[in-house]
Amino acid sequence: MESKKDVFEMGKLKVQEKKINIEDSSSPPKPLLIVTPSDSGTYPVVLFLHGFLLSNHHYSQLLNHISSHAFILVAPQLSVILPCSTGDITGAAKVTDWLAGNLQALLPTGVEANLQELALAGHSRGGHAAFSLILGSTKTTLQFSALIGVDPVAGPSKCYQIPPRILTGKPSSMELGIPAMVIGSGLGEKKKNMFLPACAPEGVNHNEFYYECKPPCYHVVVKDYGHLDMLDDDAPKVTKCMCTNGVNCRDLMRRSTGGIMVAFLKAYLMGDDDSLEAIFDDSLVAPAELSPLERRLE
Repeated sequence: MESKKDVFEMGKLKVQEKKINIEDSSSPPKPLLIVTPSDSGTYPVVLFLHGFLLSNHHYSQLLNHISSHAFILVAPQLSVILPCSTGDITGAAKVTDWLAGNLQALLPTGVEANLQELALAGHSRGGHAAFSLILGSTKTTLQFSALIGVDPVAGPSKCYQIPPRILTGKPSSMELGIPAMVIGSGLGEKKKNMFLPACAPEGVNHNEFYYECKPPCYHVVVKDYGHLDMLDDDAPKVTKCMCTNGVNCRDLMRRSTGGIMVAFLKAYLMGDDDSLEAIFDDSLVAPAELSPLERRLE
């Protein structure tokens, strides 16, 4: 019998990574990192969008954690330096359309992608792009069933949102049409020093995204960790200089974030809400402190 803490540990499935370049025979519209179970089975698919100034491979440990719980992760390499989400949205939409006829051929023997159960997730600016795509910035042939924003950020301030401008300041104004989970970092609003802005500023961060989501929606904050603390341990050192960080290793933030994502995905892609309910019943099940935890179901 599974423990209610199992989602915060690596799952039982073996996982493998595969990098796909745009020059490969499958011709994806963007370079891809695919993280998939290697054990035979049929698995839901999650499209994951990386954050500003980051690369898809900086999330390898987080994606491996999620995949080991029976999910196929596809992480495109999107724009790194452009100060807006428009290119990321277009790229993500093209990758989504590409999945239907091309993903299956790239998976291990015996592994089947269930594109009827497809989720979209994104971190930082990638979270903003994910919400923007669901809100209809660009149409896709495949339909998403769930949305996750990992410490999403919509710009430097309410007055200077990055395009497309999706935050209105009005409660429940986002007509998403699918359930959404917003994961926040408790230290994202804190400046690293007087010379650098906060990485997830007040008014355009996870709090506002949750406030503007229409139910069903969830909000879980990893209290003592920062905006980039879910990245790989060997991510470039500069990622530890840009944002305020938690005092302990990234492992606790990464496992907490991964566990929350797995619990939400199991609930809405697999019809198993035991792990999600366990988190809301007892936040101490997570490796790091979760506070606050909120949800609006109707």
